[in-house]
Amino acid sequence: MYAAVRRYEGVTDPTEVGRLVNEGFIPLVRQIPGFVAFYWINPGNGVVLSTSVFRDQAGADESITRASDFVRDNLSSLLPNAPQVMAGEVEAHA
Repeated sequence: MYAAVRRYEGVTDPTEVGRLVNEGFIPLVRQIPGFVAFYWINPGNGVVLSTSVFRDQAGADESITRASDFVRDNLSSLLPNAPQVMAGEVEAHA
């Protein structure tokens, strides 16, 4: 399995971002072949995190592309800073 993690800082309205991700991005990410799971996390202080999990690297890579496109097209005013993006093979899970 592979995962892609994105950290956004300077989020202006985390609740609205979460709503838009739930309604718009989750249906898109679920369509990617090999989809396993998606998590949207709001730890507070203007930071939000997303984690996408796929059966293979191609799915994780595609989720990064789709997330970038979705943010550009739908969330740029709410997520003003470029995210920190990390991806790799899942080496342990439960």
